[in-house]
Amino acid sequence: MRLDVVSIFPEYLSPLRLSLIGRAVEKGIIDLGVHDLRDWTHDRHRTVDDTPYGGGAGMVMKPEPWAEALTAILGVGSEVPDGPEGSPTAAPASAESGPVGPEPAAPAGRQDRPAGDRPLLIVPSPAGTPFTQAHAAELAGREHLVFACGRYEGIDQRVVEWARDHAEVRLHSIGDYVLNGGEVAALVMTEAIARLVPGIIGNPESLTEESLEDGLLEYPVYTKPAAWRGRAVPDILLSGNHAAIARWRRDERLRRTAEVRPDLIAALDPAALDRRDRAVLDEIANADPSGLAWGDRPD
Repeated sequence: MRLDVVSIFPEYLSPLRLSLIGRAVEKGIIDLGVHDLRDWTHDRHRTVDDTPYGGGAGMVMKPEPWAEALTAILGVGSEVPDGPEGSPTAAPASAESGPVGPEPAAPAGRQDRPAGDRPLLIVPSPAGTPFTQAHAAELAGREHLVFACGRYEGIDQRVVEWARDHAEVRLHSIGDYVLNGGEVAALVMTEAIARLVPGIIGNPESLTEESLEDGLLEYPVYTKPAAWRGRAVPDILLSGNHAAIARWRRDERLRRTAEVRPDLIAALDPAALDRRDRAVLDEIANADPSGLAWGDRPD
């Protein structure tokens, strides 16, 4: 997988050097580049923003630096953008190297490539589609992801429209709140995606029982000692009865999800629930009729 991130604060992306993603880069599983948008400016102040048309507070990120940066990173050829800032350049030599450093991007963004082979440009935005585990699983299979981290009031809308001529473009949100920029969201999405790339997680089986993989949250987990500060590990986990343990874990997933995320329970496919699942959900609903909305229950 090729992964590029463009930001005016490239040092914000330094966590990508750490832990599993950092090791994946070292092993060559992920080809990772972090780029400073200001390297595609041409004035002495390295300007990336200007006042918004129509008035209003804040500043808007200018289209010219973004077009040049994305032209280089998406590999869309020698297109010359409108405006006084000059023609696009290749990835600048000042971009980071080492564990988080760009190689020149392959020309993957040309319009004559099949849609599935085109790079995917992700713009973190509170106006985007909520990012989910399903999105992470899908994107883990893509060849080239590019994150465009906006700041201020956002990126000029024409950049998004232009980029759609050369790549698939998605706006994604990580929650109903506003951040100062897209870097934190890019880190969140990158970690969610990268850990699902084959070869990054040491034990792939650990991915199958995680929260949200099948629409439920994960069950509580325990380790040694069996008793700690007056609190004991549930007896069932010490029983050695693997079938009973599996059922207990399933029940706990249903209970935890109903308590914390009742919206996920409402979205479950009734056909995927067995008799015991339904009994657990009925028990929860009967205990607090004002809580879990477990309506339209299958017979």
